[in-house]
Amino acid sequence: MRTSSAWGRRNDAELHSADVEAHGFTGRILWTDGTPAPGPDAAAAPAVPAYILVHGIGVSHRYHRRLHLELSRTAPTYSVDLPGFAGTPRPGRQLSVADYGTFIAQALKANGIRSYILVGHSMGVQFAIEAALHAPAQAQKLVLMGPVVDERHRSVRRQALALSLDALLRESAGSNWIVFSDYFRCGPRWYFTELPVMMAYPTEKRLAGIDVPVLVLRGSRDQVAGPEWSMRLSIVVPQGRFVEIPGAGHVVQHLRPREVAEAIAAFAAIPAVQG
Repeated sequence: MRTSSAWGRRNDAELHSADVEAHGFTGRILWTDGTPAPGPDAAAAPAVPAYILVHGIGVSHRYHRRLHLELSRTAPTYSVDLPGFAGTPRPGRQLSVADYGTFIAQALKANGIRSYILVGHSMGVQFAIEAALHAPAQAQKLVLMGPVVDERHRSVRRQALALSLDALLRESAGSNWIVFSDYFRCGPRWYFTELPVMMAYPTEKRLAGIDVPVLVLRGSRDQVAGPEWSMRLSIVVPQGRFVEIPGAGHVVQHLRPREVAEAIAAFAAIPAVQG
C-alpha cells in the first residue's frame, strides 16, 4: 500500500492518502490526523463505527473534504476515491454498481476498518447501498445524500438538465470548481461509460433489502434529488429518516458542512431498533 499526502492541492493538506487494491481494482483511501491509519495491521477497532464518505460519478473525495473534517472531530472518518475516478487507474471494462460496492467493502476489510457508517452522495448513494448489501455485518447505518436517480429524471437528458440547473442556480463557485475540475480529471470516456450504470440502477428496489437504519438527506434547493423522491426512499426501509438542510443545493455537504455533520452525528447516535 503506497501512502502519500492527498493529491497535491494545498487545501487537502490535512488529508493523508493511500492507494488500495481490492476486487481486482485500485482506488484510494484518505484520512486525517487523529483517525487511525488504515492498513492490514491496523490497531484494534475503535469503540464507535467509522464514517466512510463515498463520492458520486465523475468526482472525488474533494467535495467531501469540508464534511470529512467536521465528522472527523467526533469519530474516525475515511473518504474513498473509487477506481476510474480522481486519477485512479481506469478499469478495463464497465463496472456495475455492485462491483463498486464490493470494492468498497473489500478495501475497508483489507485495511482493518470493520465497523462503519456509509455516507454516500449522488451516485455514491448507490455505491453505499451495494457495499452495505455486500457486508451487512460491517455496515451499521447508511446516510444517503442527494440520492439518484429521481423518478423525474429517468432519462439522460432530464438528468443532465437537473444537474445543469443545480450548478447554475444552487451551487457556489467553489463547489462548481471542484466538481467540474474532477469531471475533467475523470474524463468523458469513463464518465459516459458509467453513466448508463447509474441511470439503470434500481435504487428503491435495492434499498428495500437494507435492514439497518437509513438517513436520507438533501439540500432544500436540490434540483437533482427532489423532496418527494427523497422522502419516499426514507420510507422504503423500516428504520428510515429524512432530513432537509435549508438553503443548499445538490452538493449540500460542501455548502453546509457543519449542518450536514450535525444531522449525521445525531442520526449516528440513535440506537438501531432490534427487529
